[in-house]
Amino acid sequence: MYGMSQKTAVLIVAAGRGTRAGAGLPKQWRILAGKRVADWTIARFASHPAIDHILLVVNPDDAPHFQSLDIETVFGGETRDQSVKNGLLALEGRGFGKVLIHDVARATVPAQCIQDVVDALDHALGAAPALPVTDALWRGENGQVKGTQARDGLYRAQTPQGFHFDAILSAHRAHKSTAADDVEVARAAGLEVTITPGAEENLKITTAEDFARAEHILRGHMDIRLGNGYDVHAFEEGDHVILCGVKIPHSKALKGHSDADVGMHAVTDAIYGALAEGDIGRHFPPSEMEWKDVDSAIFLKHAVDLAGQKGFSFSNIDCTLICERPKIGPHADAMRARMAEIMGLSVDRISIKATTSERLGFTGREEGIAAIATATLVSA
Repeated sequence: MYGMSQKTAVLIVAAGRGTRAGAGLPKQWRILAGKRVADWTIARFASHPAIDHILLVVNPDDAPHFQSLDIETVFGGETRDQSVKNGLLALEGRGFGKVLIHDVARATVPAQCIQDVVDALDHALGAAPALPVTDALWRGENGQVKGTQARDGLYRAQTPQGFHFDAILSAHRAHKSTAADDVEVARAAGLEVTITPGAEENLKITTAEDFARAEHILRGHMDIRLGNGYDVHAFEEGDHVILCGVKIPHSKALKGHSDADVGMHAVTDAIYGALAEGDIGRHFPPSEMEWKDVDSAIFLKHAVDLAGQKGFSFSNIDCTLICERPKIGPHADAMRARMAEIMGLSVDRISIKATTSERLGFTGREEGIAAIATATLVSA
């Protein structure tokens, strides 16, 4: 309708301290149903087909928490208004016609809420989800009811609140006072805002009790996938093996078409299994010479990216290496660090351990190394 670019960015505001949620970490970095609140919120938009770019507005004091995220960040300001303005300025001139502004604490926003706002912006300068007020309203003083308030025409505001980019940036530049949300900023600049359907599950985590409610919502909608992988490689002449991305000196090498990283192969197959996407051979056939001697990180990264494309993130990875030698314990931390780097996960989500087969079978005879792995994937 307005002839603007159709590229859509989302600006997630995550610079606040969230003191009403209780003592401890700011609420956006607390664990909720196995992941941090911010991780859930980001995943909702990362998996949505209408969103082209995500910008997270953060507090510089939270660097240990957001540095591992593979998305763009910008520092916020002293107030929410300034944080949003900083985010908009960071996106200026980059071809975005629409921008959604969302509170990081709304980690359970439904995909339909996002889509409704995006669609409404085809015909309006601003749009935001809301729910009609249905409860009776009282006016009170000193713990006593002092009157009633008509609820006709009243709504409970939610986010994401969407706007034509240039219009909301101009509105924020002109706004000199504080505002409850971006709709207030927009209306102060004369912009009309369309109300789109809100959702009861679009909960804003504000108090400690809200974490239990949000977890109930998330667990009710989660698609949890488990996959297992198994791989084995025989020894051949050589002076080192590569296990879970780490080169370990040894009297033998592992034989294989690629670098024969038996641990990484098992984890990769576990991910493919959870996605019902076959195994490494399906995606990287050993008959194709381009995969000869390549770093197995290529295979693992492909599986991780495929999981993301399908809307899944990782809860945890568990890998067991089965061999008499080399000793795995001294190298386990380095292996976990390398796997975490490739997968974009925190180290505490990756387990790598070892066992022997008590001198039984081919691993007991030191003819090779086997590995088993389990991957747990969770939908966004």
